[in-house]
Amino acid sequence: MGAAKDKGPPKALKAPLKVREKVRKFALGLPGAVEEFPWGESVIKVNKKVFVFLGVDDGSYPPGVTVKLKDEATHEHAMSAPGAEPAGYGLGKAGWVSVPLAEPGAPEPDLLCDWVEESYRVIAPKKLIAELDAD
Repeated sequence: MGAAKDKGPPKALKAPLKVREKVRKFALGLPGAVEEFPWGESVIKVNKKVFVFLGVDDGSYPPGVTVKLKDEATHEHAMSAPGAEPAGYGLGKAGWVSVPLAEPGAPEPDLLCDWVEESYRVIAPKKLIAELDAD
């Protein structure tokens, strides 16, 4: 008997995974951004510091985005997203917010990209922020 064929992620996760990929591509387009896979999960870093956690894309966990938001109004807005919560491992105390992408009413990709850019601006060196602003 042959091995079971991998069907990929469940249908319900396909749209959230497309959103995750759009956010990933946006983040990697920021000056100096690189993707790494500590713990087998995707993170995007600038200057060796994480500015967005993207988790896994294999369907083993619901897709989500975790960003650092220092601006109080933006942080509150992100926390009001369906299922959003302070990031685990004590990161929530430093302004990190985990936003699930598979929840009904999840934020639109453009808003998520705005939050990723804000997180980038909190983490990135001034030289790279100036480069971003010059574009």
